[in-house]
Amino acid sequence: MADDLLVIIPTRGRPGAVREIVQAWDDTGATADLLFCVDKDDPELAAYKAVAKELSGDVRVRFVFWARKRLCGTLNQAAVKNAPNYRFLAFMGDDHRPRPAAMAWDARIRECLSGGPGIVYGNDLLQGEAMATAVAMTSDIVEALGYFAPDCLVHLCLDLCWVEWGRGMGRITYLDDMVIEHLHPAAGKAAFDQVYEDCNSPERASADGAAYIDYRDNGGLEADLAKLRALVEEAS
Repeated sequence: MADDLLVIIPTRGRPGAVREIVQAWDDTGATADLLFCVDKDDPELAAYKAVAKELSGDVRVRFVFWARKRLCGTLNQAAVKNAPNYRFLAFMGDDHRPRPAAMAWDARIRECLSGGPGIVYGNDLLQGEAMATAVAMTSDIVEALGYFAPDCLVHLCLDLCWVEWGRGMGRITYLDDMVIEHLHPAAGKAAFDQVYEDCNSPERASADGAAYIDYRDNGGLEADLAKLRALVEEAS
């Protein structure tokens, strides 16, 4: 640990994205720690391990190689494990890239979250304020809930939950000028590869959509908001 902010990036099938993300850290002057979570059964595992070896001298960067748990499961495992050691935790996909600005994006995150429990997200140039496709939060949120995202989900709708949490606890900030670009096929910025096909299939969309609605409407969200509001009250 060299920083108080850890950015967790679950990644699959895209070892080339690792170098691009580290370059984005360099281009933006970021000091946040980076944790790449790679599946042990990834077809590109050897390439990931080669990149990990290449970057072994960069104190900001770590890799873990775990059994596959899909996006939400992997993110939750990494967040719960690291929450005690970091003040702030963040998520980006391997298709997000922070962009340079007058004030570094990770410094903005620390500034926004310095006042206590809360959530912050920037402009991904695709969904904007509507969805927190990349997000940061105080680690006490993860410790209070026991996860970074509801564990009923697999890949989709996590970003909707984060916005619900932040609004429900009255502690959410959207920074339109903090650009963390989402290089997604929907924006015409990436090819529709196997990973996108698996994660955005009609079956996945239907299952995660139903799980999100159940969480939102049948007590799961309200139970989490009760914990988050108590966290805010305790801190104030």
